[in-house]
Amino acid sequence: MPDLHGVRLGFAVCGSFCNAANALRTAQDCAACGAELLPIVSEHFAGIKTRFGAPESFLEPLAALGNGTLIQSICEAEPIGPKNLTDALLVCPCTGNLLAKLAAGITDNTVTMAVKSHLRGGKPVILCIATNDGLAASARNLGDLLNRRHYYFVPFGQDAPLKKPASLVADFTQASETVAAALQGRQLQPMLLK
Repeated sequence: MPDLHGVRLGFAVCGSFCNAANALRTAQDCAACGAELLPIVSEHFAGIKTRFGAPESFLEPLAALGNGTLIQSICEAEPIGPKNLTDALLVCPCTGNLLAKLAAGITDNTVTMAVKSHLRGGKPVILCIATNDGLAASARNLGDLLNRRHYYFVPFGQDAPLKKPASLVADFTQASETVAAALQGRQLQPMLLK
């Protein structure tokens, strides 16, 4: 278990709804490692009830992990960089849609603004990918971000190669260790899971 005491960790959640429970467990794990969480949620994650649960069942525990703070708008996310609110930012989960927006430099929601604002200080952004098209349409965006400074990836692999051959999902249990490595300027290895 890595020591994240004193680390101000932005914890951004976007709409891979089937991974919402994994994201919450990951946030709890990072907090247990000592990180001070600043929870950030996309508008879609905060506003859409799905078969995986109502938003409140995830938003309330996330806010509790952030001592009552929960960033839910572009306006609330913009000061993250200028006010130096975070040392690292973990996007968990990071969808194929978000990969595309980050690769293209699009800032149109709370999470993309949080990443953009955080990056202005040259600090690490850690992506915990979960996308059904990681080896298809999203592959070029993944490749683009793999080659950019300040981006790190929680180790990932195919989650169901026979049923969903293009799908990639990170090993959420390695997120806190990946954050610790990123803060040292290194990518946790191996990055590709068997």
